[in-house]
Amino acid sequence: MPSAPANGHDEGLALQDFIRAVPKAELHIHIEGSLEPEMMMHLAARNGLTPPYAGVEEARAAYDFRDLQSFLDLYYKGCEVLRTEADFFDLCFAYLKRAASDNVKRTEIFFDPQTHLANGVPFETALNGLLKALEVGRSQLDIDGRLICCFLRHLSEESALQALEQALPHKSHFLAVGLDSSEVGNPPSKFERVMAKAREAGLRIVAHAGEEGPASYVWEALNLLQVDRIDHGVRSIEDSALMQHLRDKQVALTVCPLSNLKLRVYEGCLPDKLRELVVGSGLLTTVNSDDPAYFGGYVGRNYEWLAKVLGLGIKEVAELAKNSFKGSFLAAAEVEAWCVTIDKLAAEALAGKGAAAGLSEGLGFRV
Repeated sequence: MPSAPANGHDEGLALQDFIRAVPKAELHIHIEGSLEPEMMMHLAARNGLTPPYAGVEEARAAYDFRDLQSFLDLYYKGCEVLRTEADFFDLCFAYLKRAASDNVKRTEIFFDPQTHLANGVPFETALNGLLKALEVGRSQLDIDGRLICCFLRHLSEESALQALEQALPHKSHFLAVGLDSSEVGNPPSKFERVMAKAREAGLRIVAHAGEEGPASYVWEALNLLQVDRIDHGVRSIEDSALMQHLRDKQVALTVCPLSNLKLRVYEGCLPDKLRELVVGSGLLTTVNSDDPAYFGGYVGRNYEWLAKVLGLGIKEVAELAKNSFKGSFLAAAEVEAWCVTIDKLAAEALAGKGAAAGLSEGLGFRV
């Protein structure tokens, strides 16, 4: 008989192995945020640009953020090296390979056309590179990748409307439109007309809300933008009526644990706050990587950190993995099929097909 696992759960298969093996959907990933320093330097050289940093180590050392805005300043600086269709292909395909290694089967990817338009890159250049990478990802990596066109909330409503006009001729390539960038001082209500126009065109709506902004921003996203999904949403815990609404309506929250850690959201008490969103919450909470090149880990690493600090076992991780498909824009039959697969894998793990162990120590996380 196997000995009891270190974390007090009755799993047989090592939890870390289960996290690696379980199929996942990733619903909150900014493709520009997967730009690793090595690729940043390579693309700068390929495009004849002065690199943003003297070298890879200097770039990594710069990834020390005080808050969301200090991160965004570095993020936009890195985006300046993305100029050609080949650049966007290489960026996206590198992410897809990393995601596939975490057994991500579906990924719904944000990209920010306004960032690239400001750098003189035509909308179609970025889009075509990304679409070609997604096509190769489907054929070579068995990963279903789709795009969400995001608007930058620190820019004007007019700028977002202009970006939407450029996106609409290509709307068949987009699952949805979204809202990202600096949250504080840029409430969802600022973009009510933009999102109404997108909805009229048949596009779904998602929006970042309740990361650094208050819970009231989540209400605005729900009531004014009529979003299908809330990105981040961690500050929903500050409003009990909002939590009940999210629970009753099963609105998906795309939570990004390592992003919250790196950006010092709920600094000093983040695990306790995340526990309210995950353990026995009844919420449709999902786990995602956000900007993995900057925040220290792709989606598998986010699952590992969350499991470690919250003491999650195979059952809880399996529920989070199922939530990732339930919160996606996949057809209901596909969602159900993935949930059945995950339940089967979890049952096999709990039956003891593997060495009994909890999540191993020494993963190198700061809590």
